[in-house]
Amino acid sequence: MKLTNKIGVIVDSFGVGVMEGLKKAKEVGAEGVQIYAVSGEMDPAALTPAKRKELRSYIDGLGLEISALCGDLAGHGFQDADANPAKIEKSKRILDLAVELGTSVVTTHIGIVPDDRNGHIYHAMQEACEELGIYAKSMNAYFAIETGPEPAAHLKSFLDTLSTNGVSVNFDPANMVMVTGDDPVEGVKLLKDYLVHTHVKDGRRFRPVDPKEVYGYLGYDEMTHEKIAEMASSGAAFEELPLGAGAVDFPAYFAALQEIGYKGYLTIEREVGDNPAEDIRKAVEFIRVYRD
Repeated sequence: MKLTNKIGVIVDSFGVGVMEGLKKAKEVGAEGVQIYAVSGEMDPAALTPAKRKELRSYIDGLGLEISALCGDLAGHGFQDADANPAKIEKSKRILDLAVELGTSVVTTHIGIVPDDRNGHIYHAMQEACEELGIYAKSMNAYFAIETGPEPAAHLKSFLDTLSTNGVSVNFDPANMVMVTGDDPVEGVKLLKDYLVHTHVKDGRRFRPVDPKEVYGYLGYDEMTHEKIAEMASSGAAFEELPLGAGAVDFPAYFAALQEIGYKGYLTIEREVGDNPAEDIRKAVEFIRVYRD
């Protein structure tokens, strides 16, 4: 098996800011980058047309591409109908920025999809995703939901209710292994029609865990990236690990991506660890074994 996919890294995983992170991405041998674009220097509201042009030029000058932006607004995702209008508006502006910077993918968490299809939370999520999907489709782009909060089959059944594939999937095998105990290989095959971006991350689950404890839920806790990182490093229920050290079967995962004809990026994410730059460098080498 020889992979042909390009290798990306999440710039924010280096923890050194966007410009330095871009340089480090180049240093470790990445071909593309994913960047958080929610707040701070990458908030669409903070990026003037001149700054956007300058950023794109800088990325081009490094010989990099943007594989995706991360537009994850945390909190309860799109479960809260009252909060959704502002979140939808912000998500659209992140997508505008993505397209301007040369990528068609914005990844996000939408909140755990409830089992009750007739409840108000399911309806609020469905309505928000329908609007976002239509907007994305009009720009030939995608909002990509990250896998993990619910089993792949349940996520697919939700996506199948939408009128477009403008809301699709950012496949993260480690989230599935660590939280739901779902099989990433079967997940790839189930979600093949929606898969537009992937993460390459590894981890292990030590005990069953309620996804609400990790990702939050309306009427329950909110999701925060800090909380997820804390849980992923504590090893109380699960642990994020360097590539190859966890329970993700990468030969089978990569083979499944090839089988469905996935041509997009394999983007490395490292949310924990004392030396993320070294872990990311080794992760690039790990993927190259299957590629070069």
